[in-house]
Parts: sequence; structure tokens; C-alpha cells
Amino acid sequence: MSITWNTRVGTSADEQVLRDITLQAFGRQYEVDYLDALRAEPATWIPELVCVATVDDRPIAYALLTLAAVGSTPVLSLGPVAVVPEYQRQGAGDAAVRTVLALGSERKEPAVVVLGHDNYYPRFGFRQATEFGIHHPQYDGPNLMALAFGDRVVPAGLLTYSVEG
Repeated sequence: MSITWNTRVGTSADEQVLRDITLQAFGRQYEVDYLDALRAEPATWIPELVCVATVDDRPIAYALLTLAAVGSTPVLSLGPVAVVPEYQRQGAGDAAVRTVLALGSERKEPAVVVLGHDNYYPRFGFRQATEFGIHHPQYDGPNLMALAFGDRVVPAGLLTYSVEG
């Protein structure tokens, strides 16, 4: 059975439910604290780049983009992405990610980076970040990936975040 997911931009009314989804999806407080730290950082947080997937108007998954930088060039960073466990592996996360990436591609940043499962994010076009010349001082492994928006030039250099997760 295939489900067609409804997606929308998150609102301030979703703040607590996103925290709840995060805790359910990851099973620990660390990712909730990271989400809170991102939201609290005005230089990083982009409210219009939080997308939720819903069932009967109830958010059950979300994906968000925040600001990061490669060298001195602003880029977007994907994550967290979280899905309520009972809806995992049914496409809700994919729908939220595709929606937020489409919105992100309308902005001026040339690319988006993600630190995530290297068997999940390539379906959206992500490739290992080192292929673009993007490096992180603590991690350059296969789980650090980047995606160029269209034919934009992806900057090479050191990846930095305003909020480290």
C-alpha cells in the first residue's frame, strides 16, 4: 500500500510536537537538545525551512534546513530528520526531505550538506562531501555528504556550523 503524504511548512505551534517526534525517533534527549539549540540560534535557524509530513493534519515526520558554511560561503545543512517510529520506512521522511530540499533550492545557497546514513541520503542526490572538496575538522567519512542545487558551484573548504551537534 502506498501512502501519499501531505507536507507543509512547520509553524511555531509545531515546536513541542517536533521535540516529541525527535525523542520518539531517536530515543534519547541528545537530538532534542540539538534541535532546541538550532532553534535558539538566530544566525542558523530558518523557520520557513522546517517541513512536516502529516497524517490527518498531525505531524508525524519532519526535516529541516539550517545555515552552515563551507569556508566563507553560506550553505544549508539538513537535519535533524525524524519520523515517529510507527511511520518509519513508509515514505514520510522522504516526503519531508524532498519538500524541504525543494524549498531550499529556491534560496541563494549553492548546496546542502548532511551528516547521516550513507545508504539513505544518496536517493536525494547526495554524494560524499569530500568529492566536492568539503571537509569537517572532526569527520570526513562516508556519512558526511553534500548536494549541489542545480548547476550551482559547490564551494570547497572547511565545513563549519554555528551549532555543533
